[in-house]
Amino acid sequence: MKDLLDKLVAIEDRYREVSLLIVDPEVISDNQRYAKLMKEYKDLGKMVELFELYRNVTENITSSKDMLESEQDPEMRDMAKEELDSLLDEELRLRDEVKLALIPNDPDDQKNVIVEIRAGTGGDEASIFAGDLFRMYTKYIETKNWSMEVANLNEGSVGGFKEVVFSVSGEDVYGTLKYESGVHRVQRVPATESQGRVHTSAATVAVLPEADEVDVNINMADVKKDTYRSSGAGGQHVNKTESAVRLTHIPTGVVVECQDGRSQHKNYEKALQVLRSRLYERELAKKQQERAAERKSLVSTGDRSAKIRTYNYPQGRVTDHRINLTLYNLQSIIDGDIDEIIESLKVAENAEKLKTGQA
Repeated sequence: MKDLLDKLVAIEDRYREVSLLIVDPEVISDNQRYAKLMKEYKDLGKMVELFELYRNVTENITSSKDMLESEQDPEMRDMAKEELDSLLDEELRLRDEVKLALIPNDPDDQKNVIVEIRAGTGGDEASIFAGDLFRMYTKYIETKNWSMEVANLNEGSVGGFKEVVFSVSGEDVYGTLKYESGVHRVQRVPATESQGRVHTSAATVAVLPEADEVDVNINMADVKKDTYRSSGAGGQHVNKTESAVRLTHIPTGVVVECQDGRSQHKNYEKALQVLRSRLYERELAKKQQERAAERKSLVSTGDRSAKIRTYNYPQGRVTDHRINLTLYNLQSIIDGDIDEIIESLKVAENAEKLKTGQA
């Protein structure tokens, strides 16, 4: 426990130091440094508040123990014993919270993201399901007050999308949406099915942390650029000009297309951002798989081929296979209410970290 309290003291010292820095005129004039320190101040403030609660509980435990040793009145001793038991339970709970707060945050959690949804097995029904997932995330993003921008749409022949790529920006976006990467399955009777049989279709979701130039250094000599006419929606202007852009990263074979904007320059910038994020994510996935192998994680492995969730329409249920969570509110989930699933996944991953001593 002494080691834990020593860590708390060090963090409180840093909190006081940062609180002085953010009112320093020299720091305020440096926008980038000021923004970074303000975020650190906010994060440390939450931790210091938690640590203060923990310290108060430990001090009260000491007082209750002293009272038990010195108190002679049986009734007072019973009261002190009851309070001590309650405090010990609270101390255990807070200790886990403190350990969790001391786990270094994944720096990628604060990043914005590129989300790619692709229809998988199931033909037209898979495209329709990919469209359902896109709508689900769009509604969820609205509830979080994040912003999104579509980079590429490839519509299905009977609705939905064969592929949709979009960016999301806001607070803690990757830290929230990273759990959505993987294969999503749907079980339902397609509108085209005359016999009323339940079909299983799938779509793949990839959530890529948006990479900065400092994260990934791309040699532009390794990138082949092609332009072509957009085949998607957008009106006559888009279809008559070669505004769509395709980038091919020759060393890895990664291909990115962007045709949503009218400007070829804007589409090029969007495509380059997606390419940078895909290359960054390849390296990140390797690290995630290594960490997952070490702690046998089922929550965030970076394996896009893993079947993570099933949406069963006949039974009105959604099952997340990583944590064996089943909810019977499919329609509200499809309407964007996925917070309960994501929070449960966060809790499960944090429990893994505590169990393996990463705190």
